[in-house]
Amino acid sequence: MPLLVMKFGGTSVADLERIRNAAEKVRAEVERGYDVIVIVSAMAGRTNELVGWVGATSPLYDAREYDAVVSSGENVTAGLMALTLQEMDIPARSWQGWQVPIQTTSQHGAARFVDIPRANIDAKFGEGFKVAVIAGFQGVSPEGRITTLGRGGSDTTAVAFAAAFEAERCDIYTDVDGIYTTDPRITSKARKLEKISFEEMLELASLGAKVLQTRSVELAMRYKVRLRVLSSFDDTDETSGTLVCDEDEIMESKVVSGVAYSREEAKLTLVTVEDRPGIAAAIFGPLADAGVNVDMIVQNISEDAQGHDKPVTDMTFSCPVDQVARARKALEAARDAGHISYETLQVDEDAAKVSVVGIGMRSHAGVAARMFSALAQEGVNIKVIATSEIKISVLIDRKYMELAVQALHDAFELDKAG
Repeated sequence: MPLLVMKFGGTSVADLERIRNAAEKVRAEVERGYDVIVIVSAMAGRTNELVGWVGATSPLYDAREYDAVVSSGENVTAGLMALTLQEMDIPARSWQGWQVPIQTTSQHGAARFVDIPRANIDAKFGEGFKVAVIAGFQGVSPEGRITTLGRGGSDTTAVAFAAAFEAERCDIYTDVDGIYTTDPRITSKARKLEKISFEEMLELASLGAKVLQTRSVELAMRYKVRLRVLSSFDDTDETSGTLVCDEDEIMESKVVSGVAYSREEAKLTLVTVEDRPGIAAAIFGPLADAGVNVDMIVQNISEDAQGHDKPVTDMTFSCPVDQVARARKALEAARDAGHISYETLQVDEDAAKVSVVGIGMRSHAGVAARMFSALAQEGVNIKVIATSEIKISVLIDRKYMELAVQALHDAFELDKAG
């Protein structure tokens, strides 16, 4: 039988009524002739509650017991979903991660997939079961302990099952009806996309779009898993939502497909750093070791270069605002250890990042000029620029972020299809 994977997030299974609503969508696919693997998250708010209980019980907790506790939310949802489907006369059963077994690494709280053997679930489908309900976000380590996969783990679980079982498609049901050209809360002109390429979705996810987690898109791109993002709360059919697919499935792409943003960014500048081979590694190595997510990097001639015997440079980079203290500590430690030298560290915590993304950039010139012109017309000053093959990002003052998003959305006419 053809097989589908359907994933339901926490808001989609927040209570018994919503679980029944999700089960109706599963029944519709079964009636279309599919065997279905359903991946469920914990009910909305339940994981945060469980994490809070762990912290209140043991501030310096054992990570293995943490995983045992927080994974229980998905187990509850999986059981309730299987019971609901059984009440609809659909042969279904629930599976916890260890029962599949979903084999992962031993890194508790941030485990990675090793293998998903098909034998046990295939055997149940062979016996006439139509639905396997899998508790997302979890697996089992080589030591036999329950593991969890970290943020976005249920999305990643869904894609991994779709790859392992060669599913026709992986449907991600959430509280939005697809992927938009930008955040509809910022501009009412935002348009829902019919299709978007894996590469574009990966860039948008990494730049702050929260519809899909980056790990799940990476996995889908690697194994060519066709993803569909659609709403749990609307009537849906085979044309609903947005399809995330290979570039070859998209006949003609606009130059720019979307505008993404990240509101809480900071710009850090090391002033008068010694300009020598290896200085970049000496700076960004300690930052990486400290877990600082560095994004944009600019190296330029220092304003104070004339007053130094040796060549000096200024090094500017961006990172999330909540990682500034960690970055400062790492850089000061590197300077105290004699690995780097700099006069001052300038920090601007009032920045935002705005990006345009599109596979059409590969074959069209002038995208950067058009972007910078649109921002200039609105009086938006650019602090830092970073580019890739299908993306241009700028760092700007945070107060101009929404204006910049709206201006770029208009400049590239993203409200128009085709």
